[in-house]
Amino acid sequence: MKQALKIYDTTLRDGTQGEGVSFTVAAKIRVAEKLDQFGIDYIEGGWPGSNPRDMAFFEEAKKLKLQHAKIAAFGSTRRASLTAEEDPQLKLLLDAETPVVTIFGKTWLLHVTEIIRTTAEENLKMIEDSVRFLTENDRDVIYDAEHFFDGYCDNPEYALQTLEAAQRGGAINLTLCDTNGGKLVSEVQAIVSAVCEHFPNTPVGVHCHNDSGLGVALSLAGIESGASLIQGTINGFGERNGNANLSTIIPNLILKMGAELNCAPNLSKLRDLSLFVDEMANRAADATQPFVGTSSFAHKGGVHADAAAKVKHSYEHIAPELVGNRTRVLVSDMSGRSSVMMKAKEIGVELDARSPELKHFLGELKELEFKGYEYEAADASFKLLLSRFLKGKKEDFELIGYRVMVSHQPTLNRMISEATVQVKIGDQIHHTVAEATGPVGALDHALRKAIAPVFPEIMAVELIDYNVRILETEHGTDAITRVLIESTDGQETWGTVGASDNIIEATWRALVDSVEYKILLDSEA
Repeated sequence: MKQALKIYDTTLRDGTQGEGVSFTVAAKIRVAEKLDQFGIDYIEGGWPGSNPRDMAFFEEAKKLKLQHAKIAAFGSTRRASLTAEEDPQLKLLLDAETPVVTIFGKTWLLHVTEIIRTTAEENLKMIEDSVRFLTENDRDVIYDAEHFFDGYCDNPEYALQTLEAAQRGGAINLTLCDTNGGKLVSEVQAIVSAVCEHFPNTPVGVHCHNDSGLGVALSLAGIESGASLIQGTINGFGERNGNANLSTIIPNLILKMGAELNCAPNLSKLRDLSLFVDEMANRAADATQPFVGTSSFAHKGGVHADAAAKVKHSYEHIAPELVGNRTRVLVSDMSGRSSVMMKAKEIGVELDARSPELKHFLGELKELEFKGYEYEAADASFKLLLSRFLKGKKEDFELIGYRVMVSHQPTLNRMISEATVQVKIGDQIHHTVAEATGPVGALDHALRKAIAPVFPEIMAVELIDYNVRILETEHGTDAITRVLIESTDGQETWGTVGASDNIIEATWRALVDSVEYKILLDSEA
């Protein structure tokens, strides 16, 4: 009888061992709730006693009203010098009051004799005693066989004996860990198959790392070879090169392998889950991540965009909506007519493919890209460019001039920037001055102050991100600078771009597009 597949998430424990990954207690609670809502089966919350944060998490986790997932506490087998009843770490696992406890033990004789420095026989007793102690205290125990694949290759008989010890203790699952992340798919397939054959009545799991870039492949190979539980982390967080990435594993299982998972009905929420975990960890999302990254279904080459416009699955291996993603068209100097038309449609502009203006627009676009402009993250600037070039839209105001001064006031221990802006709106000239700590802020304030009497809606606009990219660095301080600005009015968020060999001028062009786009938005409302 085929066993139902289970997903075991260790983002909050193993994932936090990754460089630059950290969750507050409150963030860990929110992630646990989100994982439960998504349909994850097991959520490993941390290692009780390893740090105060994990202890605090388990106290808070007792209050959670989870609908589906079971919280697991993580720890190790007893020490060689103590009985299970005497071991303080095992007691802390009980104190966590989780329904599931996952403990790891040594499989590889190298670790038994050289790391924990005990005998092969004592290690087997440590495993069995620890598992039995926890099961006799009403815990479901998942046994993680650390370095199992290395241990099996070294001494398959002893590796199987360690699993037998965990089974005798009452473990509900025997998880095989590729702790070093160094095995190949063929090795994992052969070993998992052998273990599943040896333990026909005990579910087997796999826990893989990504040190060889194969974490996902090894996990899927483990399932194909008979395993029924996969351990991993959202977005592949984890030590060194990370753990097997559940954000990639789950859609492959459901969409490519036809697996029945409890989270399958919520697959369209996968991208939201991925972004949420990144946000809680205060990390930037990986645009190139399979399935959920912003680049996963992005088409840049003109040939690709043309084919995708005609038959979407010609260049998309799944419908992006299945995982909560969407098709994107990236407009660049590689773009053709189809790319521009798809991009225009994406942002709500209908174009006539037979229009002679479209050919001229393509030429203009490629010339701007050559000068340093890039519209991949600047949809607002692209829409404005389309409107100006194809529909004859004029700018809502005319620049007469601007000036920016930066002064250092050492006696006050501060920097101050002052910007002066002159614009013409209709027949009226508006001349304003504004101050801010930095020149970008001063210029932004002065511009909006100048046009607010006529366009008061722009006062709702807030600059939320500012990125500078130096192009052609061999030219030194004379290099072209590209500025990307992200703005919001509280309802919509948009990106604009400017490019120049002067950073202030590049900033000005991006700022102008930002406020022009807000005026356009309101005119279309």
